[in-house]
Amino acid sequence: MDADSFDVIGVGIGPLNLSLAALIDDADRRLKTCFLERDSEFDWHRDMLIPGTDLQNSFTGDLVSPVDPTSSYSFLNYLKTKGRYWEFFNYEQFNIPRKEYNEYCRWVSERLENCRFDREVTTVSEGDDDTFVVRARNPETGERHEYRADNVVLGVGSRPYVPDELSGELGENVFHSSQFLSRRENCLETESITVVGSGQSSAEIFLNLLRAQEDNGYRLDWLTRSDGFYPVDPSKLTRELRTPDYMEYFYDLPREVSDGRVSQQDLLYKGISPGTSAAIFDTLYRRSIRNDVDVGMLSKTAVQSIESQSKNRYRLRCHQWEEDRQFRHDSEVVILATGYHRPVPSFLEPVEDALVDADGRFSIDRDFEVETNELAGRLFVQNDGMDAHGFNVADLSLCSHRNAVIINSIVGEEVYSVENGSRFQSFGVEQFVEESPNSELIEKVAFSTD
Repeated sequence: MDADSFDVIGVGIGPLNLSLAALIDDADRRLKTCFLERDSEFDWHRDMLIPGTDLQNSFTGDLVSPVDPTSSYSFLNYLKTKGRYWEFFNYEQFNIPRKEYNEYCRWVSERLENCRFDREVTTVSEGDDDTFVVRARNPETGERHEYRADNVVLGVGSRPYVPDELSGELGENVFHSSQFLSRRENCLETESITVVGSGQSSAEIFLNLLRAQEDNGYRLDWLTRSDGFYPVDPSKLTRELRTPDYMEYFYDLPREVSDGRVSQQDLLYKGISPGTSAAIFDTLYRRSIRNDVDVGMLSKTAVQSIESQSKNRYRLRCHQWEEDRQFRHDSEVVILATGYHRPVPSFLEPVEDALVDADGRFSIDRDFEVETNELAGRLFVQNDGMDAHGFNVADLSLCSHRNAVIINSIVGEEVYSVENGSRFQSFGVEQFVEESPNSELIEKVAFSTD
């Protein structure tokens, strides 16, 4: 089996690597590239494409526009090509429907010749010619493929996360939120449903089930260990944290500082959209006119265990941590919106020792490259490295900026202009002093302890 050789191989075709593929295709460089995806077509979080849900990012932050607004792969060009421009013009919304974002990404993937579906990567190893050897198989036919590349970019995305203490009863009626639409019809036929979690996914699921409740007659409960059912902060000055400047500032922070900052910034990226929050409240209010609210909501409550009580009923052991009170809660269906995590992919096992640090994490540099002294090839990572680059690594509107940085690093020169300075506030002292005529730095003074 002869190996095809490439300058860049992307593993996974989600929005992040799709952005990279489109920008490379647009670039005036002769890079030979290949992007591999195990699914047969682009389909982003298919079980969370709930009717009526919107992307939490502006359409101006599409796959390419922030670094190349003239690209033929822009969302506006997608609309024009599909004959939908004027409908969208009159729609007058910045946040596009999630289903349309999925269709837009699929349209881009179908236009790119460097995207290969039905290719599940099985191993990435070091070749004898200072390249990576990437092996893949067709999940349906078992046909095997081998590729070589100087650069590999990981874009496999995150994986559904369920805490060990809640995983024992996973099945048809206890499942992760990522499976919601596939299980929804079964949910509607039960007598009680409990949603666990407090982010956007849990809120969208709760709202969808709340709207269907009157026609189906089940009890609906919502539990979260978070301090409240809080919205993400949408204010304009806060949104300036979603910029390349803030990513640069965050990267330069000492690691002992940055490690603790992300956990303090949950409401910048994990909260509920104000629109979804308002829709939930308004629906409950209208129901309350006739005292027809068969709903429970409780925050500050950790679900400690789930046990089967009968064929169709589960018992949740819960702890309200602020009052330090425990209680039992029974439900026929439990939907676990417990988030996602980013384990090191198993296909990296042949080179894992050269990639991860003592804590089992990637050490990612300013250009999103994994730092290693042992491999000749270069490995870049998408959607990882919050400890280095902050919460913005998960922000779709910044994916084109990250990919412009990666492309420039691979080529060794500026292919795309990486714009900084496009904000009104400063994030660090040096930046503020440089721009302020009334400020100057005071040099640190070392005090003697003698």
